[in-house]
Amino acid sequence: MKFFTSFAFIFFTIISSLFNFNERNQSVSSLYCDSIPSINKQIIVFVKNNIGKKVGRGECWDLANEALNFISAKWDGEYNFGKEIKYMNECVFPGDIVQFENVELNYKIGDNQFTEKLSHHTAIIYTVKSKGQFVMADQNTGRSGRKVGLSPFNLNDIKKGKIKIFRPTK
Repeated sequence: MKFFTSFAFIFFTIISSLFNFNERNQSVSSLYCDSIPSINKQIIVFVKNNIGKKVGRGECWDLANEALNFISAKWDGEYNFGKEIKYMNECVFPGDIVQFENVELNYKIGDNQFTEKLSHHTAIIYTVKSKGQFVMADQNTGRSGRKVGLSPFNLNDIKKGKIKIFRPTK
């Protein structure tokens, strides 16, 4: 009986440490954020093959449109790019798609302060740096013009507006 009690205590201690949530309400699913869904990996392959190239007409939406159609994903052909995720509590993966609506970003690069407005913009998460910090792939921007380019994006830089993040589905 003593062995069982000790074993149970150790087991409980290990499990408790795995589920020790920080003050940002980190969810259980964030423990598994390294497992990128295969459909997302296919999106990233498409993006990687098109960096520096104009996709479709060069509009921001064209990149998500062609990537989703290329992998035969299920979506409405408009702005519902798959399953909407609760990005504050769920994992965000490379290959997830971001829709910006009336967003204003304020950020600093070196000593320079920047304000960027994304009234209606679509991008694809290319890399996840950490919770809330990403590298986006997009086009039709001031940075890359009508060709696919990469740029940093931090959720903390959003000063107003809304974003939705979608997980592609088949």
